[in-house]
Amino acid sequence: MNPSAAHAELIATFRRAEAEAAHKFGLIKAAGKKGPKAIQVAVETAAKAAKRRDSYAKKLSALGVDLKD
Repeated sequence: MNPSAAHAELIATFRRAEAEAAHKFGLIKAAGKKGPKAIQVAVETAAKAAKRRDSYAKKLSALGVDLKD
């Protein structure tokens, strides 16, 4: 796999992780109606998704790819 294809694949993975994190943070608001336990689970899930997103962003940064929108 050439470097540009690897970059493109990593960028696509980052974009998916970014969308997933945004979705998970949106679920926190929906979980608010279901009680504190549901909120806690939603917060933990969103934190994990954000951590994955940040991990991919760090990898891209190390490769010199800037994805500032």
